[in-house]
Amino acid sequence: MPRAAREKSSTGIYHVMLRGSNHKILFEDNEDYQKYLETIKTFQEKSGYAIYAYCLMSNHIHLLIKEVTEDLGIVFRRLGASYVHWYNRKYSRRGHLFQDRYKSEMVETDSYFLTVLRYIHQNPYKAGMVKNIADYPWSSYGEYVGEPRICDVEFGYNLFSTNRVKAVKLFKEFNLAENQDRCLDYDPGVRLNDTEASNFIRSISGVQSPTEIALLEKGKRNEVIKKCKAKGLSIRQIERLTGISFGVIRTI
Repeated sequence: MPRAAREKSSTGIYHVMLRGSNHKILFEDNEDYQKYLETIKTFQEKSGYAIYAYCLMSNHIHLLIKEVTEDLGIVFRRLGASYVHWYNRKYSRRGHLFQDRYKSEMVETDSYFLTVLRYIHQNPYKAGMVKNIADYPWSSYGEYVGEPRICDVEFGYNLFSTNRVKAVKLFKEFNLAENQDRCLDYDPGVRLNDTEASNFIRSISGVQSPTEIALLEKGKRNEVIKKCKAKGLSIRQIERLTGISFGVIRTI
């Protein structure tokens, strides 16, 4: 059965989510995250899109993007082909990395634009990966409060105020506010049972038993736990399998 055509946004702005095929990890280390951001920047001029926000998680990506010159389907084929070629060479692998079709939703009002902006920036926080959204290095929040690299921050700021000082203050307050925002989200699908989860933990850490995670160097331990969360393991399941306390896991 042919796929339904994507409904067009009157503003050209979309909230897009891309994920790894069969929940594959997209970013194994910092170099991978940086490479994907560089790829986005490289194709901006050729494809003519504008980026308003992004968040790169280990196995999925959120983008707030405006379609300008090229259709988004072409844009993501370009980005995917370039990044996957580099990634496969680096890790001596072959085949697909991204799921065939990206998910998207139209963003047609200023209020929903701001909702999506905050939702994207709070993604790592709500996943329990950081205590503060400013602590996550692979989202566009840092571009808004620091130096823009690939984002058009002016568009977002102007929705708060044309006065930059006031806009930055209001932006921070809005993005840090507790909320019940519901937007296009990553659904890990069927949860792994304990046997599958244990096998996953062993595969990403090299340990013989999940309980050995607690003995790893803190940085390595935290990376393993972050990947477990991104895979869809609950905090309780990680606690049960590794013996690491709920409180510690929740703050990682």
